[in-house]
Amino acid sequence: MKTWRDVARFHLVVWWAPLLMPWAILACSFVVNLVIFAVSPDGQRQVPTSHGLVSVPDPGYTGGVASIYVMFIVLGVNMIGRSFPFALSLGVSRRSYYAGSAALGLALAAVDGLALTALQAIERATGGWGVHMHFFQVPYILSGPWYQTWLTSLAALALLFVYGMWYGIVYRRWSLPGVVSFVIAQLAVVVAVVLLAAGADAWAGVGRFFTGLTAVGLTGLMVALAVLLLAGGHATIRRATV
Repeated sequence: MKTWRDVARFHLVVWWAPLLMPWAILACSFVVNLVIFAVSPDGQRQVPTSHGLVSVPDPGYTGGVASIYVMFIVLGVNMIGRSFPFALSLGVSRRSYYAGSAALGLALAAVDGLALTALQAIERATGGWGVHMHFFQVPYILSGPWYQTWLTSLAALALLFVYGMWYGIVYRRWSLPGVVSFVIAQLAVVVAVVLLAAGADAWAGVGRFFTGLTAVGLTGLMVALAVLLLAGGHATIRRATV
C-alpha cells in the first residue's frame, strides 16, 4: 500500500494536470453553453417542419458535462505514457505502478463525481442557472437522487480512466501500430457480437435488456466493465517493455 501511495504522489508532482485540466475544459464548455442559453429565447428552440421553423419547448439538456468524462480517458493515457519508464527506472514494479495509478484514478473519480453531484444540486436549486439550462443533468443517466448521481459519475469516470490507461500501456509497449491493432481488435469483437446476435435472432432480447435497464443497473454494468478493463490492462502491463 505504501508503494501505491508513492506512485500516486509521483503522478501528482505535476498536480495541475490531473486536478485542474478536466475542470478547465468543463468550465469552458459550461461558459459557452451558458452564453448560448442566455441569448436564446427562454425555454424555446426552433425546429424545422413541413411548414417551416416552429418554436417548441426546449428541455435544456446540453450534454456538455461529457467533456470531463472524455478528459478522464486522456488522463489515463497520459499517466501511463508519460511516466511509466521513469517509474520502472526507480525500481517500482509493474504491478505496483499499475495498482497505484488505478487507485489514484479511482480517488479522482470519487472526488470529481462528488463535485459534479454538488454542481447538479446547485443547478436544480437555481432553475438551471437562471436560464433553464441542464448542463450537469442528463436524462435517465444523471437525473436521480444525489447518491445515485454520485455513484453513476464515479463508475463512468473510473471506467474511462481505466480504459485510457489500457490505451497508454498498449502505446508504450507497441507504439502506434499496437494502438491501431488494439482498435481493430475491439471493432472485431463488436462485429462478432453483432453477427452472433443477428444469427441467433436475439435483437429483441437485447433491446428488452437495454430498455429495461435502470440507471442503477447501468451503473453496475459500468462497474463490471471497469473491472474487466482493469484486468485486461494488468495483463498487458506485465508484458510491457520500455
